[in-house]
Amino acid sequence: MKDLPDRRLLLVHAHPDDESINNGATMARYAAEGAQVTLVTCTLGEEGEVIPPALAHLTPDRDDALGPYRVGELAAAMKELGVTDHRFLGGPGRYRDSGMMGGEQNHRAGAFWAADLDEAAGHLVAVVREVRPQVLVTYDPDGGYGHPDHIQAHRVAMRAAELAADSAFRPELGTPWEIAKIYWNRVPRPVAEDGFARLRLALPGTRFAKSAEVDDVPGVVDEPVITTEIDGTPFAAAKAAAMRAHATQVEVDGPWFALSNELAQPLFTTEYYQLVRGERGSPRETDLFEGVAP
Repeated sequence: MKDLPDRRLLLVHAHPDDESINNGATMARYAAEGAQVTLVTCTLGEEGEVIPPALAHLTPDRDDALGPYRVGELAAAMKELGVTDHRFLGGPGRYRDSGMMGGEQNHRAGAFWAADLDEAAGHLVAVVREVRPQVLVTYDPDGGYGHPDHIQAHRVAMRAAELAADSAFRPELGTPWEIAKIYWNRVPRPVAEDGFARLRLALPGTRFAKSAEVDDVPGVVDEPVITTEIDGTPFAAAKAAAMRAHATQVEVDGPWFALSNELAQPLFTTEYYQLVRGERGSPRETDLFEGVAP
C-alpha cells in the first residue's frame, strides 16, 4: 500500500460546482496544509441550466453537451483549490444528472436517482478503501434542499461508509476501512441571516437585481446543530475563483454570487458542519480532524 498523508479528507457531491459552493474554502485550506483531499462527484450535471447566452447550446434540449463541458469546469475549479485527487463515481458519465424532483429525468436509464444503492455505494467503497479517509463530508438526508441527486449522494455516501468497514462486502475492493468522522454540510441560521442583511444593503452596487432568501440556502439549521466551523478566510479568493470556474452555473460578484435564477446570495468563507458520526474533538470544533489519530 502506498504511503498516505497523515490527514485524509473525502467529500462526496452530486454535481460539479456543489463542492466549490459548499466546501471550497475547506478544501483549499486542507490542501494547502498538506492533507489529502479527495473529491467524488456523482454525476456530470448534464441537466443544469446555463447562464452565459453563448453557451446556451450546451443544454440537454439542444446539443446535450453540458456534462462534458462541466468536466472541464470542475478541473479548472480544482486547480484553483489546489485539489489534485478528483474522481467521478463509477467513472465519468456512469450516472446521469436526474434533474429536479418529480421530473421525467428522475427515471431515465442511467439516472443517479434510479441507481441501485449498493451498486453505486460499491464504487465509492473502492475509493474509501484506497484513500482511507479519516473524515467524510456529504449532505444531510434531504440533500440540503431536496434535489434527488443530493439525496442520493447522501444515501450513497452513508451506505459506502458502512460497507467499506465490512470485511464481508466485496473483499476484492480492498482492505476494509472505517471512517472515523462523518460530517454533513450546514449553515447556521444566524450566519445566513447576517449575510443576507449585509447583501440587501450592498445589492444596489452589485450586478444582481434581486436577493434570494435565507431558506433558499441549502442546509440552513439552528445554531445548536452546528458542531464545527472551518475558518477559510485566507482562502476566500481561491473559493471565489473556483466558483467562477463553474461559469455555466455560477456568477460571482465580490462576496456575493448567484445561480441561474439570478438571485444573489452571500459567498460564505467560513464553512460549517454537523458531526453525525464519530467523537467530537471539542465543544465547538475548528478542525475536521480534531481527535483523529493519523
